[in-house]
Amino acid sequence: MREVFQNELKEVQDRLVEISTDVTNVMKNATIAFTTSDVTVADQAIASADAISEKALTLDELVIRILARQSPVARDLRILVSALRMSASLERMGALASHIAQIARFRFPGSAVPESLMPVFVEMGKLDVELGNKITKLLANPDVDVARSIQAEDERVDELHRGVFETVLADSWKENAMFTVDVTLASRYHERFADHVVDISAKVSYLTTGEWSE
Repeated sequence: MREVFQNELKEVQDRLVEISTDVTNVMKNATIAFTTSDVTVADQAIASADAISEKALTLDELVIRILARQSPVARDLRILVSALRMSASLERMGALASHIAQIARFRFPGSAVPESLMPVFVEMGKLDVELGNKITKLLANPDVDVARSIQAEDERVDELHRGVFETVLADSWKENAMFTVDVTLASRYHERFADHVVDISAKVSYLTTGEWSE
């Protein structure tokens, strides 16, 4: 019976890793679409995000069945409850990346970002993809050092996000209202994506060390 339970826990972990991989690919495609106005890639990102929602729902159903059948306690219970919360974060990350792709889709054939802010969004997207890859690695093989490096990279995303707001609020900003709305929303989506990565890393660290840190 214990062996069956351990196999079920492994399946939960594997599904989290799979969803995290998919989420990272959605952000990668969303970034390409947003910075190059590639509508085909944007459509791929949007469709993939919808598939992630289905995978997250299936994972949640699996966890609930395990909880009902096995009645786990202590660390095993914490793992399963954390899996439910991480699944929700991953699903939200996929949705945030999809929102970025949707902005690019709506503005096609034009660009959703002015040239002056293009380097910022290229870097922001690159950082989010790197964070996505790291959280996938962390879910597959919990490592406190990887979790700490994730938190350091999130600070850079926050810095870029603040910079976008400062730019659009400055007197020197002369772009039209469409650009203002698009870059403000996209920047927020990038920042929230990174925040969810940090939240997941904190949960993995807690399960690994037994110590919680905000």
